[in-house]
Amino acid sequence: MTPSDLEAVKTRQQAAWSSGDYAIVGTTLQIVGEQLCESLDLRPGARVLDVAAGNGNASLAAARRWASVTSTDYVPELLERGRERAGAERLDISFRTADAEALPFTDHSFDVVVSTFGVMFTANHDRAAGELLRVCRPGGKIGLANWTPDGFIGEMFRILGRYIAPPPGTRPPPQWGSLARIEEMFAANADIQAERRVFNFRYRSAEHWLHIFRSYYGPTLKAFAALPAAAQAALEEDLLANVRQFNHAGDGTMVVPSEYLEAIIVTR
Repeated sequence: MTPSDLEAVKTRQQAAWSSGDYAIVGTTLQIVGEQLCESLDLRPGARVLDVAAGNGNASLAAARRWASVTSTDYVPELLERGRERAGAERLDISFRTADAEALPFTDHSFDVVVSTFGVMFTANHDRAAGELLRVCRPGGKIGLANWTPDGFIGEMFRILGRYIAPPPGTRPPPQWGSLARIEEMFAANADIQAERRVFNFRYRSAEHWLHIFRSYYGPTLKAFAALPAAAQAALEEDLLANVRQFNHAGDGTMVVPSEYLEAIIVTR
């Protein structure tokens, strides 16, 4: 895939994440940022960079532990949501618009680099991984939480791919949730510990989940918008069937466990 092709993909992805309001979904995932900071054994005073931070879940979790936090994303509107949350909690966080594939920081600027369900959506996975390594100091840590290929969200993206073909030459985002792929990108320069964890999506019903994701989650919103009515109806049914496959609530509500890979990468 040529550099210009990758730039075009990135432009479309940025437009997708700028649509809707990811923060409506993102705020429900806060517990993942908290768990990641605990797994990192994050210490007060650590210089932390949150990459593709969205509305700031991991940024907030790190700041609650008295770290010095810089929160970055290429969607300014999402950074504004994070800024509002930090202000409400009186947390001191620096916010900066930045591309995960070309981070505007010097080498070895941070003790800890984190990303929760963010960097996995970059157009060029290898370039993004290289940037995480570059800005993290030797002996520092990179902490990642990424949806696995076989979990609920991984299956959701497979369904979307049947209706809207991904750009040729790009890698599926859930590959970042594969230990083999993480080792491929990082093992030459770091030591890796990884654990599969589960986040439970809790919604009033399957239909409530679909409404939220169709209205506010960029990839789903854009997929529906690009399809004719008949295909929209089919996609809706396939997504609801995916919920029913994973749902274990048993009372009409939705409790769907979604597997993710938590990776702690210690740089050399």
